[in-house]
Amino acid sequence: MTPYTIRLTKEAAKDVALLPPRLKDKLRIILLQQVAPNPRCGQRLVGDLAGFFSLRLTYKDRLVYSIDADSRTVFVHRARTHYGD
Repeated sequence: MTPYTIRLTKEAAKDVALLPPRLKDKLRIILLQQVAPNPRCGQRLVGDLAGFFSLRLTYKDRLVYSIDADSRTVFVHRARTHYGD
């Protein structure tokens, strides 16, 4: 089975630009080795973010994404903290 395509939203692209190089590398590995082959590997979110998935990047930073199964695309919406820092 072919892996899903990964797309960053403008917000996620801004988040990634602010990450230090070490975390950018970690993010790339997570996206290519975990999310692309199996996008439902993350934790399913509830409430306002129902329909989205989350994976931990660091203790406070999370990757938030959604899945378009028809086009086999994962849309990354956030790649930083959601704690207001």
